[in-house]
Amino acid sequence: MATTPDPSLPAPSQTRSFVTIFLIEMWERFGFYGMQALIVLYMVQRLGFDDTRANLVWGAATALIYVAPAIGGWVGDKVLGTRRTMLLGAIILGLGYALMGLPTDNTWALFGALSVITVGNGLFKPNSGNLVRKIYEGDDSKIDSAFTIYYMAVNIGSTFSMLLTPWIKDYVNRHYGNHFGWHAAFLVCAFGLVIGLANYSLMRSTMRHIGSQPDERPLHLGHLLLVLLAGALLAVGAAVVLNYETLAEIFVYGAGVVLLGIFAHLIRSSDRSERSGLIAALVLVVQTIFFFIFYQQMSSSLTLFALRNVDWNQNLFGWHLFTWNPAQYQALNPLWIFVLSPPLAWIYTSAGKRGKDLSIAAKFVLGFVMVALGFFIYGAAGHYAGVDGKTSSWVMIWGYGFYSLGELLVSGLGLAMIARYVPARMGGFMMGAYFVAVGISMYLGGVVANFASVPRNLVDPLKTLPVYTALFNKLGWAALVCTLIALAVLPLMRRLSATHNSHATQNGTSGH
Repeated sequence: MATTPDPSLPAPSQTRSFVTIFLIEMWERFGFYGMQALIVLYMVQRLGFDDTRANLVWGAATALIYVAPAIGGWVGDKVLGTRRTMLLGAIILGLGYALMGLPTDNTWALFGALSVITVGNGLFKPNSGNLVRKIYEGDDSKIDSAFTIYYMAVNIGSTFSMLLTPWIKDYVNRHYGNHFGWHAAFLVCAFGLVIGLANYSLMRSTMRHIGSQPDERPLHLGHLLLVLLAGALLAVGAAVVLNYETLAEIFVYGAGVVLLGIFAHLIRSSDRSERSGLIAALVLVVQTIFFFIFYQQMSSSLTLFALRNVDWNQNLFGWHLFTWNPAQYQALNPLWIFVLSPPLAWIYTSAGKRGKDLSIAAKFVLGFVMVALGFFIYGAAGHYAGVDGKTSSWVMIWGYGFYSLGELLVSGLGLAMIARYVPARMGGFMMGAYFVAVGISMYLGGVVANFASVPRNLVDPLKTLPVYTALFNKLGWAALVCTLIALAVLPLMRRLSATHNSHATQNGTSGH
């Protein structure tokens, strides 16, 4: 629900309100992806974890980071207000990255910092997305376009940080020793949140009319203290889960059962007019789970592949262009998305005006085809490897290109899917439920990455290369299976969407 603006002040334009959220999201993602670029390599190279433990710890951490928004969405809707909860989350995230900047190699210090980041992300993520939804409420074609551009904000922030934090790590380690470079890089992530919060404070007037009901009322200090206490308890629990692999498994699979139970309850107890939209959202959420298993390879198996089996020198027609380090290859993902987002948003908007826009379900089908092509390119790396077992970095560039287009078609529209199919009164909570699904698949992605885990004593690139290419080829075939499943449910999705839209029209709304 939008708050009532002061009638003496002109209402800010939708674009100005959107830019305010776009910018704080950009800096928040600068922090998160700057940390993500380094985290698996930090565990393997600095803390001495083997591949299997590093993949599973990061899989469990990302599961927690993405599951937490289920609670944060409710806090925003019902307790503190959408705007306030987003800002509190940004502050806590900054604290988490600052803790990672402490120069210690203690494992519990890492788990503690990741747990604080979990709580901060839980409060920030569903509420920033829900504010975008509220700005464009009731205009489906604008919602698709807005969320595609919003997704670009993620990738502007992550492009800079994924290139910057690995460089800072190498520069500080080279000049100051003691491996302090890792922690200096994590401190830069915290600085990103400081800039984001400062920027929001300067532009906050553009958001005065957007929010949930608690935003209209004065801040209730008791509610704030309860949220902070609950957050502290959740952080302690998350740190324990990260340290014990079995607990992490129980937590993730338990979250999956709860998610299905929640959907079943909502579908059963909702009005008939809302049911078709909720079933359509459930079908697309299941497909999203499949997608993010592929996504998690970026920070796990693909980064370790870049470490061991990619020639870091980028050459074109015999000319040396530049040299990257393994962590920086993750920046190819946001770079491609930055290039591809504007034309894709334009295509959606222009097709919508002509009544020829593809359904979200059809875009999911195309997305999985692109993901399959990307992984088959990685799988072909063995054919382009030299006698030293190192493959050309062009394999990474084109693999990430196809994969990133697939990501835009699936993940870039995941939030738009919730905005389109889910009743407004469930908005924040269902944004959270979507992130629970992402969290489950992030953990499963870590499990999948371990099919290519390399023993610590195996350092010969000629022996590690077939381990990685075998996994990537299997993932390519798996993406094709996902394409066939997405094609098979297209007729069902058309029926559900038609029923949902007809009920929405009868109720005098557009898509809600």
